[in-house]
Amino acid sequence: MADRFPIFPLPGAILFPGLQLPLHIFEPRYRALVGHALAKDRRIGMIQPQRSAEGAPLYAIGCVGQISDVEALEDGRYNIVLDGAARFRVLRELETSTPFRQVEAELLDDPEDETLSHVERAGFEFEARRFADMQGYSVDWDSVARLDDETLINGVAQIAPFDPASKQALLEAQDLRTRCEVMIQLMQFFALRDDGDEIVTLQ
Repeated sequence: MADRFPIFPLPGAILFPGLQLPLHIFEPRYRALVGHALAKDRRIGMIQPQRSAEGAPLYAIGCVGQISDVEALEDGRYNIVLDGAARFRVLRELETSTPFRQVEAELLDDPEDETLSHVERAGFEFEARRFADMQGYSVDWDSVARLDDETLINGVAQIAPFDPASKQALLEAQDLRTRCEVMIQLMQFFALRDDGDEIVTLQ
């Protein structure tokens, strides 16, 4: 069944069901978006534009989140936290009079309680450790080991410093195993540099 909600098209930012995304809202149109969402059902669709330009076409897949925490600042800005609810596929963009964009979308039914095999989990953690060392990240690996497979894979996918197209590929992966495989490929390709400057990523 089609659903309608406002969207926040933000390059490089993705949200997964079951995870949270903190956002600082300062542009007037997105302040209006947050006000609209708070007055209605608190839902905002996070989706990436295909390029960084006003009114750029959207990717087909995003994730709708619900505002779980909000701080309204005196100057009209907001600090909010979105709880990921469901991935969605855009059916069409709506013509509206609001300063923010809105879509009609189909909510996607993702598999629940997905798990990896021990070999797949070990392979991912090995590449994640190597990637973190390469980037100079400090990681509490004991805490990582206690995460369930879905939280681990989706959590890394959400925060990893990949280019927007690569992050979109992670969001569009149909299941956890596929997303794990794409993540491993990205971490391996990310380590390859051309003349020490350009990062090689999946296209």
